[in-house]
Amino acid sequence: MTGRRLLLRGAELLDGRRADVRVRDGRIAEIAASVPRAAGEEVVECGGGALLPGLVDHHLHLHALAAARRSVRCGPPEVTDPAGLAAALAAASPGPDGWIRGVGYHESVAGDLTGAVLDRLCPRHPVRVQHRSGAMWMLNARAARAVRLDEADHPGIERDAAGTPTGRIWRADGWLRSRLPPGAPPALADVGRDLARLGITAVTDATPDLSPEAVAAITADARAGALPQRVHLLGAPLAGPPGVPWKIVLADSGLPALDDLTGRIRRAHAAGRPVAVHAVTREALVLLLVALREAGSVPGDRIEHAALVPHELIGEIADLGLAVVTQPGFLADRGGDYARDVPADEHPDLYRCRSLIAAGVPVALSSDAPYGPLDPWAVIAAASGRTLGPGERLPPRRALDAYLAPPDDPGGAPRRLRPGGPADLVLLHEPWRADLAADAVRLTVIGDVIYQSVG
Repeated sequence: MTGRRLLLRGAELLDGRRADVRVRDGRIAEIAASVPRAAGEEVVECGGGALLPGLVDHHLHLHALAAARRSVRCGPPEVTDPAGLAAALAAASPGPDGWIRGVGYHESVAGDLTGAVLDRLCPRHPVRVQHRSGAMWMLNARAARAVRLDEADHPGIERDAAGTPTGRIWRADGWLRSRLPPGAPPALADVGRDLARLGITAVTDATPDLSPEAVAAITADARAGALPQRVHLLGAPLAGPPGVPWKIVLADSGLPALDDLTGRIRRAHAAGRPVAVHAVTREALVLLLVALREAGSVPGDRIEHAALVPHELIGEIADLGLAVVTQPGFLADRGGDYARDVPADEHPDLYRCRSLIAAGVPVALSSDAPYGPLDPWAVIAAASGRTLGPGERLPPRRALDAYLAPPDDPGGAPRRLRPGGPADLVLLHEPWRADLAADAVRLTVIGDVIYQSVG
């Protein structure tokens, strides 16, 4: 839709001014202390509520978010023990493809989930269950036969001492998808509405190795307005848009050789694309930094997650000119897991924010949804609250700014409202303060379309 005229009256801007903001044809036409209403103009009385630029989630997974809606929850908080998992799978109905799809599994529910365990829980249908991290799928015997797991040689297929597949597959989404019953990627309209209701007006899809069908589906939903957010795709084929980073995954289950990683980085740079590299562990981060020293870094190169950054590597990240796109929301969502599984002397290294910024490293916040909490207000609270070590917490406004950087410049200067700029706006019920939650969002404007918040 174009041609909509909108006047937002009496809003509080982030610089503390009270102002009226006029929107025409999807752009901000005027900002002033008082703007007289024009004929045919729709008026929103803001009542002093904060008017912000739309938020940007710099790392999520669109189709996985949509697929999670039609999947069985297999992990906390909904499912916490073997009996709960058995009940959830028993109550599930197969999808149109005849499969049951589960998500969110964690070992705290029933230990290491193998095909044999899934057979005991749900033997009647092919079942695939995704680990909460998104890094692994677990298949029962019916599912394993359907994808001919025993004949496959993908390096992510886990095998026992006798060489028999266990049903667990690491970092093999594309391979698995190619062997599943054919079907179109899930529609994104519900995801787009939920993102808008949270105040998110732009996203970066960080799914690696997107198929041409997935790229086409996302593009079609965006053009049709079903997905109203402005979208960047890190997983588009290497020959895709220059300047958009290309996703490389350093899998915890098997790191590549240094020469292989260096070669991939050089190929991306030669194609005019920076790299966005998934690095969660200390070992992956060290490997990446060595490879970037060999290949050379370019503007736009970034580290995805940087879940564990030893203090001695911060200077190296800064020297290479890298940005970091991180997710402190994981600590709020799963803090007990980190406290139990990560050695105490490494806790200060988890999801660093403030120390990176202090060293000159651009830092952007994001969700990694559906694997992390989607709510940006919860992530902002995590970055500025108790979930980070005292030396890593950001002032609340700085944490908000980490959601306001442009999609093509994560961690860069936060966007501010200006005449001529795009009308990507979030109106809150009240003035900005540090402890706002998702229910503070009153409405979101993307171009010239208004999305009302839930409730």
